[in-house]
Amino acid sequence: MTTVRLDDLARPRFAPDAQQILDAMASMAPACPLDADALHAQACADTGLRDFGPDDYRERLDAYLAALREIDGLHAAGAVNFYAQLLQLLKNRLLLTDLLRRHPEIDDIELQPPVVIAGLPRTGTTHLHNLLAAAPTFRTMPYWESVEPFPLPAEAGTEPDPRRTRMDVGVGVINTVMPHFPLMHEMTTDHVHEEIQLLANDFSTMLFETLGHVPRWRDYYQSHDQTPHYRYLARQLKAMQFLRGGRRWLLKSPQHLEQVPVLDGVFPGSIVVFTHRDPVPVALSMIAMITYSARMHRFPVPVERIAADWIDRLDRMLATLVRDRDVIGPERSIDVRFDDLTADELGVAERVYALAGEPFTEQARAAVAGYLEGHRRGRHGTVETSCAMFGLSEADLRARFAPYVERFLA
Repeated sequence: MTTVRLDDLARPRFAPDAQQILDAMASMAPACPLDADALHAQACADTGLRDFGPDDYRERLDAYLAALREIDGLHAAGAVNFYAQLLQLLKNRLLLTDLLRRHPEIDDIELQPPVVIAGLPRTGTTHLHNLLAAAPTFRTMPYWESVEPFPLPAEAGTEPDPRRTRMDVGVGVINTVMPHFPLMHEMTTDHVHEEIQLLANDFSTMLFETLGHVPRWRDYYQSHDQTPHYRYLARQLKAMQFLRGGRRWLLKSPQHLEQVPVLDGVFPGSIVVFTHRDPVPVALSMIAMITYSARMHRFPVPVERIAADWIDRLDRMLATLVRDRDVIGPERSIDVRFDDLTADELGVAERVYALAGEPFTEQARAAVAGYLEGHRRGRHGTVETSCAMFGLSEADLRARFAPYVERFLA
């Protein structure tokens, strides 16, 4: 197995083809200002639509834009990258509002209680999500659909779907500029993705914290009840089900760890699978992923500052989970340790199916087994991490995460 040491986290180095992409993006910066009015105008021009739905999101967008402008070392290519992401979110709002206007019956769709995976990155959530999605039992969203859930009117019904084609290009850029990212979190056009991308369409999501170091946004986000934004998520799920079918959603996001009461209130009857793993290596792996991807937008990267902030953030997340875990009782939830998942993946899948009241048919078993055969853990290699890389103390981390460990891993 290949092990990669990331020795350029603070001062990223790029291969010539990656630098060429970044230079091309930088040349577009004058036309891509991080300005709300400019973003709205471009979204309208791209879609031919003007109704963004309820306008309460504008305050949240302004807060995020202010946080982005505070990133020291934000380079021109990074500004273009953020502009493109925000533009797509606004276009998604326009397209959803238009779809709901044309098809008001979408709001009459009743969502079945979803099956939800909640756990930190590197605790097996992505692997469990994909293996459960291998059978046709659950409705899931591929990466391309999570980014562009609603087609442009002029592209509706077009094959091949232009959204997939655009995502192929986007994934190619990611893999060129960040060639080691697949070792931390594999991204492909069709892999099953999480709904945190949909929460971003209402400009209230923990996703923004992972895309850039934005303390102002983090504090704003944590000070607000997320119930309205989970309701907006539910509305999007109905619309996506209307467009591409599906019976029962399989969802996944680390954000849910600190939103258990909100999740339970908006999706009553949901089945929740909480995944757990030693939080010290999990935190180091997550920080490696975040500091490595920061090269997409800034130079230099303040690795130790980002690491310290993320330890605080994870500590608060896990403390909230310890407090709120029992909001969803054992009749609708299970806790799965990473080691137990890797030791018996089929068995865990069968347990989830049983809890959800879904038959684990021979077809489903064969689909899960087939996925496992082609997706053995570590097949791409691993990234080396250590506390020293990030200016952290293992003893301090152990002490801070002790309440979580005692509750779920003792």
